[in-house]
Amino acid sequence: MASSGVLKLVSMILIVCMTVMSAPKAAKAAITCSDVVNHLIPCSSYVQNGGTPAAACCSGVKALYGEAQTSPDRQNVCKCIKSAVNGIPYTSNNLNLAAGLPAKCGLQLPYSISPSTDCNKVQ
Repeated sequence: MASSGVLKLVSMILIVCMTVMSAPKAAKAAITCSDVVNHLIPCSSYVQNGGTPAAACCSGVKALYGEAQTSPDRQNVCKCIKSAVNGIPYTSNNLNLAAGLPAKCGLQLPYSISPSTDCNKVQ
């Protein structure tokens, strides 16, 4: 159960990452919720315990970031993450670790990561 909540937090971070992608293209979302989960599962230990993210975690974060090339892709990633996190408790420490994950993996985002992200506004 706890790792499920952590996965959701990690997913929220990635949602925000998707907003810095290039200009949106008109297309149907190609990234599935299964894709999102598979990329983020290696990050659950980091979001639960802190320390240094595993190489597989950062590889997954970067791969998901690179695959979400369209607005529908990024919105779908956001919705998948929010759906996964819905109803799972997390602490402020988990949220802080999840919010810092992109930077720990070498991605710089010009905004804050928050569970209150409106997926419909993700471009």
